Amino acid sequence: MAEELRTEDFNYHLPEELIASRPSEKRDGSRMMLIDRKTGSISCHLFEDFTDMLNNGDLCIFNNTKVVKSRFYSDDSKIEITRLDEIEPKAWKCLVKPGKKMRVGHSIEIGGIKGIVESILPDGERIIRFDKEIDIESNGQLALPHYMKREAEEMDLERYQTVYAANPGAIAAPTAGLHFTKDHLSKIPHTFITLHVGVGTFKPVKADLITNHEMHSEHFNVSKEAGEEINGAKKRISIGTTVTRVLEHMALDSEGKIIHGSGKTNIFIYPGYQFKCIDALLTNFHLPKSTLFMLVCALAGTNLMKEAYEKAVEEEFRFFSYGDCCLIL
Repeated sequence: MAEELRTEDFNYHLPEELIASRPSEKRDGSRMMLIDRKTGSISCHLFEDFTDMLNNGDLCIFNNTKVVKSRFYSDDSKIEITRLDEIEPKAWKCLVKPGKKMRVGHSIEIGGIKGIVESILPDGERIIRFDKEIDIESNGQLALPHYMKREAEEMDLERYQTVYAANPGAIAAPTAGLHFTKDHLSKIPHTFITLHVGVGTFKPVKADLITNHEMHSEHFNVSKEAGEEINGAKKRISIGTTVTRVLEHMALDSEGKIIHGSGKTNIFIYPGYQFKCIDALLTNFHLPKSTLFMLVCALAGTNLMKEAYEKAVEEEFRFFSYGDCCLIL
């Protein structure tokens, strides 16, 4: 029963040295694990084998969000903020570190521009109002996941971005798409939807029972053209969990037809969920006890996914955003 599922049920052992803090030398140079739900088989391949596994009538659906610079440091380097949203001109909703230095009325300077903490929201996020517009390009950095244990570098501007990124708004990259080159796109039937990935992607599940976890919301858009292509596909291959969440949110019924449109989704997919739209999923390896690991367990079964992750550790696959990938058929 879903109400009895505990966060600890989705834990697994991961040696720290398998966490990829940097991308592979070649964008498409990753390894790929193939997980077959029907047979329960698990096999190791290279990502370059992906296109050979597609059949007539398959459609790959990509998330074409573009990562924007969202991490900023105060001019004295004592405060780190992550901009979540610009709620109105010069007013940002932010995460801050350390919180004790950013109480209501406290100030921060970024690029010589002063900001004041106007309010603290129930979840600890701050509303900071600046007296001028901040030059994001010159003062901001990409908000790399903290588990990389490094600041963003010049090469991340290219590699922590998909080659088809088009719509600015994401804080984090839709990492399953990082493996693809423009050459790949020219060879496979595909369409694009948009979901602006937020920092909630990396938030740990702190609740003991997963049903007590409050899922984050993210903005999405599915165009009419993309909706028609998806509805007409024989088999829908979701490139990443972000695409999966949008398509399942927009699915009308068990036949998998979706509606087009824009909005926000906080859909939480965990074991017991009945998938309506996607037929296969290409995704990276996810953090222990994360909502994304719960999603892949919902698709392939918790036992099979734990077996696959154990094999990935044994075979020294690279994990998380810059890591290797798995294809769940």
